[in-house]
Amino acid sequence: MFFIIIARDKPGMLQVRQDTKSLHMAHLDAGAPGVEVLQSGPLLDEGGDEAGSLIIVRATDSGSVERFLANDPYVAAGLFAEHSVQRWLWRRGNPFL
Repeated sequence: MFFIIIARDKPGMLQVRQDTKSLHMAHLDAGAPGVEVLQSGPLLDEGGDEAGSLIIVRATDSGSVERFLANDPYVAAGLFAEHSVQRWLWRRGNPFL
C-alpha cells in the first residue's frame, strides 16, 4: 500500500528544521520495518521557505507509517504543528506499474 504523510511546521521553526534536517534525511534514508520511503520533499510557504513536509511511502499498514513518523527527528524536535497519514492510490507516474 502507498501512503502520503503531510506535515505542517509550527510557525517560526525554520531554524529548528535547518538544524535537524540531516538527522531527518538519515531517518528517511533508513526507512523502518514495513516502511519504504519513495519520495519526499519540503512544503514551501509563500516566501519560498520550507514550512512542512510531504513524504510518500510504501508500507504494510498505517500503524507502521505512524510509528515511522513518531521516530522522525523532526517530530522529536517538536517541529510539526500537525500531520496526517493517508492511504493513497498512486496512478500517474507510478514506477511500480
